[in-house]
Amino acid sequence: MSHISTTTVTSLESEEVDEEQLVQDLVARLKQRITHDNPKRNMRRDAHAKMHGLVKAEFTVLADLPPQLRVGLFREPKTYQAWVRFSNQDSAISPDINADIRGMAIKLMGVHGEKILEEAKSAATHDFVLVSTPIFVTKNVAEFDAMIKAIGSNIFAKAWFFLSHWRVLRNLRSAMKPFSNLLQIQFFSTTPYLFGDRAVKYSARPHLPRQEAFPEKPSDDFLRERLVRDLKQNEIVFDFCVQFQVDKEAMPIEDPGVLWRETVSPFQAVARIKILRQEFDSETQREYGENLSFTPWHALPEHRPLGSINRARKIVYRAISIFRHESNQKARFEPDSWHADFT
Repeated sequence: MSHISTTTVTSLESEEVDEEQLVQDLVARLKQRITHDNPKRNMRRDAHAKMHGLVKAEFTVLADLPPQLRVGLFREPKTYQAWVRFSNQDSAISPDINADIRGMAIKLMGVHGEKILEEAKSAATHDFVLVSTPIFVTKNVAEFDAMIKAIGSNIFAKAWFFLSHWRVLRNLRSAMKPFSNLLQIQFFSTTPYLFGDRAVKYSARPHLPRQEAFPEKPSDDFLRERLVRDLKQNEIVFDFCVQFQVDKEAMPIEDPGVLWRETVSPFQAVARIKILRQEFDSETQREYGENLSFTPWHALPEHRPLGSINRARKIVYRAISIFRHESNQKARFEPDSWHADFT
């Protein structure tokens, strides 16, 4: 097992056959699903439609990092204002007790330097998109597109897809869980990213050690209710960590459905996320959060997303954001600081 120190880690990427067409098919399929799911109301996201809360946080790059960790955003100690959006992954608005993947999307503000995304090169934001499972459900765009097509079809198409894609079924079943408290979940990027000239995955690891019991009679929105309760009383801390690729066979770039094992390469803390003590549950703040867009391509070049799923995200996230905002007659925007007043 050799350490990867190539200066061209992006050469580890390899495009799928017909990848561009697959992505366009996926965009069309997701737009169709959004339209079907929202016939008489605002167009919601195709995934992570149910937002538990948009909360204020501080993202602080740790001091005295070793040289190999002082890269890009993490080059020097600094604290950034951030928005953190917690969500359920399902496209439907379902009770929180249901098994699901949960999301933690982070938007840093005041991050200077030219970004990768062409239409937002001068935006002073940097996004991280994390979920409650360390592995992505599918291997690549083709498999993901086929899964979305099957899910939108009849029961026989669904059954055939999952019977012929056992690993997708296994990954999905291991990821879909009930969770009792959003602030006690470890979140993961699932997909890899550049970290200078190396590849990493990200994780946000909570400081809260305990697992709260589930409510005896959970309301449909008990995760939001507990988030409101906890942040009214305390600030909550997560470590933001990176996990380096050290074995290109065991830790592939193009297959995020493979677990990068922590026994091979442990996560290392590079920053601290402090979710502030606050009250956030106003209708105005909720609407503000619904109109924000997150994409891993809001990033500095040193942290460029890697792999086919991330390449698809660049196109899909932009297309769905434009579609959703135009349908809802809302302007797309990137914030430059915490919004002043949500009363």
